[in-house]
Amino acid sequence: MDFQAVIDSLPRYAEPLLVTITVTVASAALALLVAFALGLMTSSKHLAVRTPARVFVEFIRGSSVVVQLFWFAFAMPVILGIQFDYLILAGIIALGLNYGAYSSEVVRGAIAAVPKGQLEASLAVNFTPFQRLRLVVLPQAWPEMIPSLSSFAIMLLKASALVSLIGVFDITGIARIIGGANGGANQLPHLALILVVYFVLAWLIWTGMRALERKAKRGVGINTRLPKTRAVAPPEEGANAAGGVL
Repeated sequence: MDFQAVIDSLPRYAEPLLVTITVTVASAALALLVAFALGLMTSSKHLAVRTPARVFVEFIRGSSVVVQLFWFAFAMPVILGIQFDYLILAGIIALGLNYGAYSSEVVRGAIAAVPKGQLEASLAVNFTPFQRLRLVVLPQAWPEMIPSLSSFAIMLLKASALVSLIGVFDITGIARIIGGANGGANQLPHLALILVVYFVLAWLIWTGMRALERKAKRGVGINTRLPKTRAVAPPEEGANAAGGVL
């Protein structure tokens, strides 16, 4: 394997790496908005609010993300006359909606896990529904969402490679082009390079989300560090040390 060729081509990865980061960050932001909107709607007691959200979630989760990418990139301009100026927007919307639909179940579950006594107490002090959501529900539900949302964010990073299928040149797309220039002989080292890049990006996401989780838990009074305890000798050893067994 010619790793020197990979080193020489590193400057060509700068812009595709920025594309990968842009797709991941923008899709994650859209997915978070969609997740909260759908999660709140599916948690509603009103059937007229809950049913459309549930239908949308099941439809998005039940269809392929690749098909959704092709739909937004190529089908919508023909059928609906909606033309995106940049294909990257189609990729961001498709990935954001897809992972937002999956993450909405995380939001709904975390909201449902808030103790009923907390909601009853907020009703007793005459909180409005918005005040209950902002001051009682979300502060307690948010720390419980973060671990699962972290996993979805890493999955979204890896799924961002799919935008190369619709002609967006991210690091996966450029690796296939550069590596396949000479009949594919040098493709393996380029693929090894982007494996390392994805790992580093995933580690950064995980580290950031862990820090966010600790901060969120401290905000609601949850101690994220286990107290240090002194080792205690078993009763038998303690009794023997005192001069025998009573």
